[in-house]
Amino acid sequence: MQNDFVHERGALRVPAAAATIDPIRALLAKARAAGVPVIFTQDWHAPDDPEFRVWPPHAVAGTWGAEIVAELAPQPGEPMVRKTTYDPFFRTELEGLLQARGVEHVVITGTVANICVLHAAGSAALRGLQVVVPKDCVSALTEFDLLAAFRQITFLYRGVALLSQDTLRFLSA
Repeated sequence: MQNDFVHERGALRVPAAAATIDPIRALLAKARAAGVPVIFTQDWHAPDDPEFRVWPPHAVAGTWGAEIVAELAPQPGEPMVRKTTYDPFFRTELEGLLQARGVEHVVITGTVANICVLHAAGSAALRGLQVVVPKDCVSALTEFDLLAAFRQITFLYRGVALLSQDTLRFLSA
């Protein structure tokens, strides 16, 4: 949920992403109130990133576009994992952060469901984590992409739960 994907001036704006801000904010409030670890991932590219052969430049390191939208900004002490690929586990510290906190269940929110959310959910499931994807906290460029991502996540990674954020409850950590 970075400016380049959510904001009107964003380089790769997903029109439906803004509608997920309030549900994600509500989910963050519940998680924080329960003392559940919150970890952010952040697309983070060099100006000459090879990904820009596929997509226009976006989320360039240190730019406004790479920042998390203000409404969902991390609180002090909440880690930020910078990723250079679709997969937030690939060559990042994410797995170690989860293990150090004893995390067995992850809740994945965000945009570009058929790319970033799909890869995050798949990598988490393949690592043996229990995965929940709140449908109202996820968006994609098209409705087809959103539904295709949900289908792939649940078909390929059995046990992934698709819920709405208002039905999700956290146990105190």
